Amino acid sequence: MNWRQPSSAVSLPEVHGSIPVPTGSFWRKLFAFTGPGYLVAVGYMDPGNWATDLAGGAKYGYTLLSVIMMSNLMAILLQALAARLGIVSGRDLAQACRDHYSRGTTIFLWVLCEIAIAACDLAEVIGAAIALNLLFGLPMIWGVCLTSGDVLLVLWLQNHRFRYVEALVILLIVGIAGSFAVELALAKPNLTGVFKGMLPSAGIVRNPDMLYIAVAILGATVMPHNLYLHSSIVQTRKYGDDHESRRQAVAFASIDSTVALMSALFLNGAILVMAAATFHGSGHEGVADISDAYLLLAPLLGTSLASTLFAVALLFSGQNATLTGTLAGQIVMEGFLNIRLRPWLRRLITRVFAIIPALITVALYGERGTGQLLILSQVVLSVQLPFAVFPLVMFTGDRHKMGDLVAPKWMLALAWPVALIIAALNAWLFWQTFFRS
Repeated sequence: MNWRQPSSAVSLPEVHGSIPVPTGSFWRKLFAFTGPGYLVAVGYMDPGNWATDLAGGAKYGYTLLSVIMMSNLMAILLQALAARLGIVSGRDLAQACRDHYSRGTTIFLWVLCEIAIAACDLAEVIGAAIALNLLFGLPMIWGVCLTSGDVLLVLWLQNHRFRYVEALVILLIVGIAGSFAVELALAKPNLTGVFKGMLPSAGIVRNPDMLYIAVAILGATVMPHNLYLHSSIVQTRKYGDDHESRRQAVAFASIDSTVALMSALFLNGAILVMAAATFHGSGHEGVADISDAYLLLAPLLGTSLASTLFAVALLFSGQNATLTGTLAGQIVMEGFLNIRLRPWLRRLITRVFAIIPALITVALYGERGTGQLLILSQVVLSVQLPFAVFPLVMFTGDRHKMGDLVAPKWMLALAWPVALIIAALNAWLFWQTFFRS
């Protein structure tokens, strides 16, 4: 096993090992490793999640909260494996696939992943553009262009210090959380209903329409590009090459991602709870569109603040996710193809894949078309997910690649069923979306 890679071969070489890990107390080390998990977490609370959470809460009340919880637990497990792969092997998931598979298979996986990232970017760009339209009346086509300017922001922040990227992401997450804390206070949810909703219900499986939304929530929660992203950005920490240093790094990175993903659980749950408390039982059970929810919140909750905070949180969510999606695009291109381009050019290419379909849809169909495009983007993600999850579980369970820090048996015993469940449910979602009568 090759612990140390040439500088030209490492993931994200411009920031690789750029953040020192201090010696000393547990808390100082934990603080040094805090950050990557939050960059990953924003992918679990992006605008693509909003439509499914809104639809689930409005139509079925608090029942689907258990699905959000189970999806988040699956995500925590998979992200811990992604961090382990990056730290122990010194390779991100894309690089590991290039090392293991044939050239043809690698190209196939790369194409699938680029399509998934483009679909994810599409949802994020459109979500932020919708927010700008709701808040300031900015035409959607200009909102798409303005939102896409994050390419320059990421480049500037990363050139100065990667910690600045992480700080901005965490700041935006705090803004989203604060907005929804106020929303929940205004909505006054039924706490008994919330606690009951956390318990799995057999009715979810028996009701085909409810099951469809449940699978859509899962498909929008566990995203493939986050696995590539996490396996790379954990390597921005300058930990030692010895066994003990890497073991500690795995532990701290797992704590970071677990805590961060619990924030994603709160925010996704908050969207569903707000929708359940506001729309369910009020004659608005069919609300699923983001713009409709924005327009109804003020009259139903009795204050314009509810609609404003909703749009602000959506803007923060979309912009946050575009930041991390841009990084994921760079990691995937470099990892699968070993192509080294200038950072601004790499990010421009990945952003174009999202801008063009968004601009075409807005120009031809307006805001109504973007809602359907958001749903389609989540289904596209479901197609690619198994092609990221199965290699990840296989690689982290391979002692030849991971040495003594191979994933423990209990993790693999959980990870393989999770991988199979996610693949089966996402395949079912794809089939139901395109082929059901």
